[in-house]
Amino acid sequence: MLTYALRRIMLAIPTLLFISLVIFLLLELSPGDPLGDVPLTVPPEVKEKMREALGLGQAWYIRYVLWLKQFFWIEPLHWVDQLLGTDFSRGAQRIISFQSRSPVFDVIAERIPQTLKVVGFSYLVGVLIAIPIGIISAYKQYSWFDQLGTFISMVGFSMPTFFTGVVFIIVFAVNLQWFPSIYDTTLKVTDWASFWQQVRQMAMPVTVLALYNAAQISRFMRASMLDNLGQDYVRTARAKGLSERTVVLKHVLRNSLIPVVTVIALGLPAVFGGAIITEQVFKVNGLGQLLISAIHSNDIPMVLTLTFIFAILIVVFTLIADILYGILDPRIRYD
Repeated sequence: MLTYALRRIMLAIPTLLFISLVIFLLLELSPGDPLGDVPLTVPPEVKEKMREALGLGQAWYIRYVLWLKQFFWIEPLHWVDQLLGTDFSRGAQRIISFQSRSPVFDVIAERIPQTLKVVGFSYLVGVLIAIPIGIISAYKQYSWFDQLGTFISMVGFSMPTFFTGVVFIIVFAVNLQWFPSIYDTTLKVTDWASFWQQVRQMAMPVTVLALYNAAQISRFMRASMLDNLGQDYVRTARAKGLSERTVVLKHVLRNSLIPVVTVIALGLPAVFGGAIITEQVFKVNGLGQLLISAIHSNDIPMVLTLTFIFAILIVVFTLIADILYGILDPRIRYD
């Protein structure tokens, strides 16, 4: 297993470098100018000095290599300095956002808690709901529970989150006035009243995202359970006198989780990336909204760093899913 993991990591390094180059070139060739919002009254020579101050006066390959150095060397050194109180990165130029003129990773660190609270909790709720629904729906195929679960899953998966989010706002925020329509990112939980206010403002975005995630995962769980319930080993286990609970939860569930692990693991990077549309609908000041604002303002360092972090997360969680295969199914070997 260790050899397989090391081999995958060594393969991931050139893959990620190629991905970063493709993202950089796409941003380089995309229309738009980071100085497009500068007033026309600004003299051309001043505008050119502003461009050089942003590092845009250098060739693209020089800026790309500089960004790689900052991402893989200077920023990690800065984290080490923060943890240990050293000064290894003193005087080194960090990745700076064109929009805020602040270090990109500092801005990302400010937005991550909001994203994890809303998107992360909704994904956890979706998984915890989807797996039991998928198990019961498969075991009681064509029952009223299965029919209801199928209907809700199809509705949740077919309706986009921007539609269900707006519907929730109209019904529960405008008409019933149960929940606030705008997420207050400045809220600090200090007592029971503020905790209840935090729960109320998280209710709608978490429900919208959990419904969407649970709809997809429950369908995979149901299909995988149905495929395993008809296998010979299940009939053998029942013939040996094992209880139905043991057969379903110990034997069938373990094998059924193997394909579902892929869906769950590959969905986790989206948690860190933020739900772009849902964060826009409910005004959650997370990473998704940060990416949208960076794209609108042509903030190349921010867009490049965020998208590359998402690519790293996808590679990492894909490796985790492959390793979990061997844990769930001992027949799988990585020799």
